[in-house]
Amino acid sequence: MSLDVYLISDNKEVNCVCPICSNSHTKEEHETYYQANITHNLNTMAKEAGIYKHLWRPEELNITKAKELIVPLEGGLINLKSRPEHFMRYNPANGWGDYDGLVSFVENYLEACKKYPEATIKISR
Repeated sequence: MSLDVYLISDNKEVNCVCPICSNSHTKEEHETYYQANITHNLNTMAKEAGIYKHLWRPEELNITKAKELIVPLEGGLINLKSRPEHFMRYNPANGWGDYDGLVSFVENYLEACKKYPEATIKISR
């Protein structure tokens, strides 16, 4: 099992022609700016770093936009990087995921949040 995170644009109406009936239709579409995946095995480490809900359950914190993740992810990243030995204790015994993977995931996600601050967060677990 894993967590998929997406930063997407707001929905836009797009006109299209149906290839089956040849009628014009309007449909809702969005653009995906960023997409990443991480194993659920790292959720305990994320919890210890104080960013579990920000990554796995932002809706429970009423977080919907990328800009709302910037400060918490920065804090979590500082926490992770300041005590690597502490967090490495939470490396999964099964070898699926590790400290370096979580740090990289948070770094990349944070960078994307800064690049697309108005993007909507979409989570799939």
